[in-house]
Amino acid sequence: MSDDVLSVIPTDPQWQPGGAAAERAAGLAAELAPGVPGGADVDIDVTWHDTLTPVDCGGNLERIGCPRCSGSIGTDWWADLLEAHAADGFATLAVTVPCCGAATSLDVLDYDWPCGFARFEIAIWNPERTWFDDEDLAAIASALGHPVRQIRAHI
Repeated sequence: MSDDVLSVIPTDPQWQPGGAAAERAAGLAAELAPGVPGGADVDIDVTWHDTLTPVDCGGNLERIGCPRCSGSIGTDWWADLLEAHAADGFATLAVTVPCCGAATSLDVLDYDWPCGFARFEIAIWNPERTWFDDEDLAAIASALGHPVRQIRAHI
């Protein structure tokens, strides 16, 4: 069985909210992303990470582009990188890309589906809706006290 996860993360990968703000934002996310009618309610995980943690799109990712040379970066390179940092997260997002050897940052690579990094995440498992609209994201950001973005994963 596969799952879909709609995650909301701060636009600043290092930023973390306090507990009350996180609770408000998670509650609002649950209201805005109900479960399938007649099915179970969605499960929501609220996580504070000790280090920068990838929040990727899972099986939705098909292509990564380089912001320097516009070349293609293999998804195998990405998968190997995530596996290498699975236990400890990332101390920095600085990376040398394999296509042209340029120094850049993981958060500026051109992912065909949104991917990100965060030290805080609200993950909504199997929501009825695919994406939050701009108004919903603004409301979650207001509840959290920081601008947010969303990542949709298929795992």
